[in-house]
Amino acid sequence: QVQLVESGGGSVQSGESLRLSCAAFGYTVSRYCMGWFRQTPGKEREGVAVVESFGPTKYVDSVKGRFTVSRDNAKNTLDLQMASLKPDDTAIYYCAGAIRMYDDCARPWWRAEGFGYWGQGTQVTVSS
Repeated sequence: QVQLVESGGGSVQSGESLRLSCAAFGYTVSRYCMGWFRQTPGKEREGVAVVESFGPTKYVDSVKGRFTVSRDNAKNTLDLQMASLKPDDTAIYYCAGAIRMYDDCARPWWRAEGFGYWGQGTQVTVSS
């Protein structure tokens, strides 16, 4: 049974940093397209960043240059390093994993429909 478990959320001031981590169980992170999404009340889940099964990364424009997505194959985790946080980054952040092994991320990558496994989410709150 696949489980994705996020950690690392919290409350910070604008300009500070946070690191999110997603631990995978029953799922090898190095073999799949994986990503981070976020959601605020009343809005659709938004793709933040993905890492393709073969390595390339993609980011939504609003986080480029501030967020870095990476895999730690030894720990079997997907991480999201977030710097220069802004109040607009406030959301519940979800880890997502694709169903098909060694396949490109679905197109477009920012659509939640391309992912079949989800974590429970972790809250990130950025105050000004």
